Amino acid sequence: MVISMTGFGRGKAESEAFSVNVEIKTVNHRFCEINIRMPRQLLTIEDKIKKKINEHIRRGRVEVYVSLEGEGAITRKIHVDWNLLDEYYQFIKHARTVYGIEGTVTLQDLLSHTELIHIEEKEADNEGLEQLVLRATEAAVMQLKQMRLAEGEELKSDLHAITAELETNVAELQILAPVVVQLYKDRVTKRMQDYLNGQIDEARILTETAIFAEKADINEEITRLKSHIGQFIQTLKTCDPIGRKLDFIVQEMNREANTIGSKANDSNIAKKVVEMKSLLEKLKEQVQNIE
Repeated sequence: MVISMTGFGRGKAESEAFSVNVEIKTVNHRFCEINIRMPRQLLTIEDKIKKKINEHIRRGRVEVYVSLEGEGAITRKIHVDWNLLDEYYQFIKHARTVYGIEGTVTLQDLLSHTELIHIEEKEADNEGLEQLVLRATEAAVMQLKQMRLAEGEELKSDLHAITAELETNVAELQILAPVVVQLYKDRVTKRMQDYLNGQIDEARILTETAIFAEKADINEEITRLKSHIGQFIQTLKTCDPIGRKLDFIVQEMNREANTIGSKANDSNIAKKVVEMKSLLEKLKEQVQNIE
């Protein structure tokens, strides 16, 4: 099964006290790397969130954003240091008496000092919040999975089109391979005729042709190319993550194409190799997007 590594999903879960929103986006990566940004009070369930995501995603860089809203999310309380406040008040009164400063101590004087009066925020500790977050995560990852599957189907169609072109090129190479040897034999025969005034040394021609045929023989590479293409197409049908395997097969096909290009002493074969390398480059780019 072809599954794209890129996608986006959003999930939401609500209760009377909380509203949880989870957004997940994925991009290409060699392994499965999950990064989560969320309120501190949810850090204790980070591993559970990752486990939930790993049930559906096996490869890719995963960015998760969790937001928490609601009156129950944070409780606020005024904290007053009464002892210090009393000392501060008595100090001001005493200083004004000693130095003859006019005026009275106002409430604003006291409120302006955060060390005397400040608001404490405490994050809610709710057992139901964990289930709420996991529900939102499940909804987001399922939406993400559907998007990755849809893109995977498009990738699959493109891969089949490219491999079909590759098969056509390989079939044409198979036709050209024996022709190259015959053309070389004809060239050797003509050169001998030109140099030896029409006399031909059949043994020498056969020897030269045999040596060339051995050096320029690409039948083995063609056979392996056909096998690799078959493996590639068959792998597209499997249900497991296939991105790495497909990448390896493309590397092997590239290796065979390079060998053919270096062995075949023929312009027509060289053109076919260039076409094949272009197709293999497209194949490689698309494979990089597959889980």
